[in-house]
Amino acid sequence: MTKEEIENGTADMEIDQREPLNGERSELNAVPDDFNANYLKVYYGKLFPHADIFKWMSYGNDGKHPGCDESYFGRREFSFTLDNDIYLRFQSFNSASKLENSIKEKCPFKIDIGPVYSVDPAKRHAYAQSGNNVFTPVEKELVFDIDMTDYDDVRYCCSGADVCLKCWTLMTIAIKVIDPALRDDFGFNHILWVYSGRRGVHCWVCDAKARRLTNEQRSSIAEYFRVYKGNENSQKKVSLTSSALHPFLLRSYKVLEEFFEGNLLSNQSLFSTEERYEKILEMIPDESITSELRGKWQDNKKSSISKENINVDRWKHVKKILKSGKQKPQGLGKCVEEIVFSFSYPRLDMEVSKHMNHLLKAPFCIHPKTGRVCVPIDPNHCEEFDPTAVPTLSKLLEEINMGGLGTDDDEWDRTSLGKSIRFFRSSFLQPLLKSCKEEIENSYNAKLQHSKTSLTW
Repeated sequence: MTKEEIENGTADMEIDQREPLNGERSELNAVPDDFNANYLKVYYGKLFPHADIFKWMSYGNDGKHPGCDESYFGRREFSFTLDNDIYLRFQSFNSASKLENSIKEKCPFKIDIGPVYSVDPAKRHAYAQSGNNVFTPVEKELVFDIDMTDYDDVRYCCSGADVCLKCWTLMTIAIKVIDPALRDDFGFNHILWVYSGRRGVHCWVCDAKARRLTNEQRSSIAEYFRVYKGNENSQKKVSLTSSALHPFLLRSYKVLEEFFEGNLLSNQSLFSTEERYEKILEMIPDESITSELRGKWQDNKKSSISKENINVDRWKHVKKILKSGKQKPQGLGKCVEEIVFSFSYPRLDMEVSKHMNHLLKAPFCIHPKTGRVCVPIDPNHCEEFDPTAVPTLSKLLEEINMGGLGTDDDEWDRTSLGKSIRFFRSSFLQPLLKSCKEEIENSYNAKLQHSKTSLTW
């Protein structure tokens, strides 16, 4: 499969088996980094886990058990964004093969997943014309969307869509704060974290009780996590008013403090310039303290302390004076915690979590700007995740070319995508489906028992 064949869309699914000559590898097998709809055709044909997405979205309703809902998957909305920003909403499919065939045929640049509706979303107009206004969302995963651009006021290494390992720590913190709370405080078990492909992370909470939450209940959970309430014009973006931190905030603070002091202080150089440390001083509601700190730091401008140490040392000054207990104006006691929360606490897109009908990008899509795959992230080892090392479309096509012929079933396993798909299956999908099938079985048996009891009467 040559570069020209891919670009022209004429490549079939055969792989060129000719052995490259010495020094010829890049010419024969390298794939251009440019995002191309025809590259996607190969990706969707050989690597995208269609069957796994179907199994996930079916939640055990695959027709193999008498108690399953055979209409369930067919009422799920899929949205395709095609080349030239052509946007197809309310796509629905009643089988795994139809979903797969449509994706392969249309080669969407992005696949978004919406809710399960009361009726087939593709037939919603027919129901509206009949006068029965029954088209409404009835199930949707509880989702969270965290975007790095919302941290632009506290990161100095990058801005906008740019991301590096220094600021990616903020996404690691978000996972380490939210994931344990979802499990321990709300009792959810089936949680999937996914790299967005460019500058953030998505979270899918897939337990049955999460999928059936009302918009009001979703809003309540989102508000539970809402601590950062500021905007660009706010001097104080976190206010911890109670005398003692809520258990969730106290647990979160231990995570935030560790990363703030061990990573963010130096990597983001939070105190290295007057402009930066003034932003922090503005959060201290005592002019005498801020004047004392400002004067000390300005006097030490010409100090020989390294830039890395100056951030740590100045933070120690702040903590010492605020925790000394000599002066305690109202709100001063919480300033240290408020500063740490302001610079490191997760910043959620609240509207995404609050509404059942919100769409979210499917895992294993390719981001059209970066070419990177939206791969799952292991929350237990999220500090090891490197967004710059995620498989790209061009890398995967090069790996296919280098790998030789293989069956469609195992093609992905011989590429750098294999690890991500194996993790998705073993750590998320298999436990989820086991739970779903147990629920279907229990519900079915309960209905049978109820029927028997009714007949007895």
